[in-house]
Amino acid sequence: MSFRTHETPEGITVFLDGEIDLECSPSARKALLAALAKGRALTVDLKNVAYMDSSGVACLVEAFQKSGSVGIGFRLVHVGARVLKVLQ
Repeated sequence: MSFRTHETPEGITVFLDGEIDLECSPSARKALLAALAKGRALTVDLKNVAYMDSSGVACLVEAFQKSGSVGIGFRLVHVGARVLKVLQ
C-alpha cells in the first residue's frame, strides 16, 4: 500500500494505492488522520485500491467519524467494485 496527497485551499485528497489489509492499514490510518488534522475537507480516492479487508474499512470508518466530530467534510471517490462489495 502506498499513498499520496494533493492539497488545495478547499480540501485534501488522499490517493490510496494497492492493497489495504491488516499489515498496511496502520499506514492508511496515519495518512487519513494526518490529513484530517489539517482541518480541511477530506476526499479519499480509492481508484487504485485493488483489495481492502475489514481493517481497511475500519480506517475509513475512523476517519469518517473523526471528520464528523470536528465538522470536516469527508467523501470517498472512485470506489471499485471489489472494494465496494467489502464496504457494503
